[in-house]
Amino acid sequence: MLTSIQTALMACQDPEYRDFQCKLMPTVDPARVIGVRMPDLRRLARELRGTPEAAAFLGALPHQYYEENNLHGLLLSEEAGYAATISGLEAFLPYVDNWATCDLLSPRAFRAHPEELPGQIFVWLESGAAYTVRFALGMLMKYYLEEAFQPVYLDWAAGVHSGEYYVNMMLAWYFATALAKQWEAAFPYVKERRLSLWVHNKTIQKAVESNRITPEGKAVLRALRWKG
Repeated sequence: MLTSIQTALMACQDPEYRDFQCKLMPTVDPARVIGVRMPDLRRLARELRGTPEAAAFLGALPHQYYEENNLHGLLLSEEAGYAATISGLEAFLPYVDNWATCDLLSPRAFRAHPEELPGQIFVWLESGAAYTVRFALGMLMKYYLEEAFQPVYLDWAAGVHSGEYYVNMMLAWYFATALAKQWEAAFPYVKERRLSLWVHNKTIQKAVESNRITPEGKAVLRALRWKG
């Protein structure tokens, strides 16, 4: 029997969109995908937020459907308390199994805790779980490449060694963004080949495609491509 939330999700099903989503997420069993567009998920999250039903849903892991995980991520991202957010993420992250659910997580509670968060990010980076690591890299990129930047965070990211495509893609995205925002600190990681061959070359590719890197910087990076 479907739960009330599953019934609400099924009512928003778009079969064509479902087929499109499945092609983008090879790590997810198509049988677990309903096919719900993000505006509908966000509307449902707004309707549920703060209700006893939402609280029960957040405590009912694991979920059956991909969209339930996305709804969970949207609800968790709106949690106001920092400690409650961390607790919720610790429970939820082990069940994240795809890049889309991982990347929609944007906890608002993090904004007010720039000093506490790095320590938790480091724990997640050390977890070895692909999407927990990807999430941690995303948080480093979002919150710690501008005013709160510290060079050691580049070391943390460079210390991630993974055979997972979706981790390495986020690593390249992180370092390409670091080149755009913190060139002096980030450039040695490329110049001295401190990253794996794949991440090194993908970082250069992304940086060269960026509008935030100067033409001179792009020329330097192109010359540093690693043929292996």
